[in-house]
Amino acid sequence: METQAASTPRGKRTRDTIVDAAAALMYVDGVAGTSVDKVLAASGAGKSQMYHYFKNKEQLVAAVIDRYLEQILGNQPAIFTLASWADLETWTEQLLDVHRRAGGPIACPLGNLAGEVGDNPKLAPLVDQAYRTWESHLVRGLAALQDKGELDPGADPARLAQAAMTSVQGGLLLAHIRQDLTALEDALGIALTYLRGFKR
Repeated sequence: METQAASTPRGKRTRDTIVDAAAALMYVDGVAGTSVDKVLAASGAGKSQMYHYFKNKEQLVAAVIDRYLEQILGNQPAIFTLASWADLETWTEQLLDVHRRAGGPIACPLGNLAGEVGDNPKLAPLVDQAYRTWESHLVRGLAALQDKGELDPGADPARLAQAAMTSVQGGLLLAHIRQDLTALEDALGIALTYLRGFKR
């Protein structure tokens, strides 16, 4: 689902402002509760500008998913350079640090969307792809450990990354609902213990 790219710096700023406004609204009110008119009011953009970049609301949601993923990965930079078991611990600490801030533990924006659009045949695959992109960095890091002989050669980095992501998402959900960081701490601890079970 392609959206129109901005061709000028000013156009990029306008498009970014629209996406940021939509992302903030959808985080709180959900996709169904975020109308185009609300996005326009929050962004200060005109309707013609909106429809220049996004033909419909689904395209706007797709851009919001990309923005959420960008923000999520930006809060865990260690995930881009995973090459050791210590790096994996750093990654989990960075995840925890996000939720130690004022207002935390916060809901995972992708998790919020998944709960709302998980049965939407057009949007659900986009959320899944965002998760797969997130996981891909774990896969790459675990494969690097395997190449160095520090991970069991019979282990499947993709399955291990999926298991870790499953634990992360469960921990994020309960930590936010209960406003108790221990749920995420325990989930990340379980994930690391599981991964270390394949350590060599």
